[in-house]
Amino acid sequence: MSILLDRDTKVIVQGITGRMARFHTKDMLEYGTNVVGGVVPGKGGETVEGVPVFDTVKDAVEKTGAEASLVFVPPPFAADSIMEAADGGIRYCVCITDGIPAGDMIRVKRYMMRYPKERRMVLTGPNCAGTISPGKALLGIMPGHIYLPGNVGIIGRSGTLGYEAAAQLKELGLGVSTSVGIGGDPINGSSFRDILERFENDDDTAVICMIGEIGGPQEAEAADYIRDHVTKPVVAYVAGLTAPKGRTMGHAGAIISAFGESASEKVEILSNVGVTVAENPAVIGETVARVMGKAA
Repeated sequence: MSILLDRDTKVIVQGITGRMARFHTKDMLEYGTNVVGGVVPGKGGETVEGVPVFDTVKDAVEKTGAEASLVFVPPPFAADSIMEAADGGIRYCVCITDGIPAGDMIRVKRYMMRYPKERRMVLTGPNCAGTISPGKALLGIMPGHIYLPGNVGIIGRSGTLGYEAAAQLKELGLGVSTSVGIGGDPINGSSFRDILERFENDDDTAVICMIGEIGGPQEAEAADYIRDHVTKPVVAYVAGLTAPKGRTMGHAGAIISAFGESASEKVEILSNVGVTVAENPAVIGETVARVMGKAA
């Protein structure tokens, strides 16, 4: 099964009339994603790539039955768009937007906690590449052609390294069950731990590939969860081995400020709980293949 979306999932795009949103809406439709509408206040009644545009998420959900949303909204308005999705009945939201202020994301997290867990919207991102279940649906900006359907689950803070892992696996004839970009910001909607739990419970995922980077406690928290709850083999790569302490590297969340946040410390923490760590990004695919061979 797909852990977050499949070919039947009804999708809307918030901010669909923007140039990049139009481009990626077309790409998602061509991939086979069930895009049923878009949302832009004041532009209800228009169409983009043949799908209707609505003024509000609530209206879009009522008219189309949408379950998932892709947020392509500029940073000053993105937090409000995520909260509107939660209020409108969306079950899964991917936020592509980069540059959302941390304070806005704190507000989003607190807002979503108002809902009971069983009704709470799942959010991945912001500043992420999206989610893809190869051969079924694409919700984001990933290049769909590099993903072969299979049984490797990918979770990544870095979109481009997630692409690299998928491309290497495809070259080796190995495929992906679902690939989830959780984003590189300090405050995001879903953590490694959240997605690890979904992959652990997914019958179609045999091996989990985790792409981490310097900064923040997420990899250490993931290690604790893997040690106590994950029975499937996990392969990891942690970017930033040469990054100096105190310097931001790429993502806003990629800054070392405490013990356990450097790449070398994360490698040690993950290795200590049985995770197989790839030495460099060029060998992620062959490391997964080796682990799959041992597990077979």
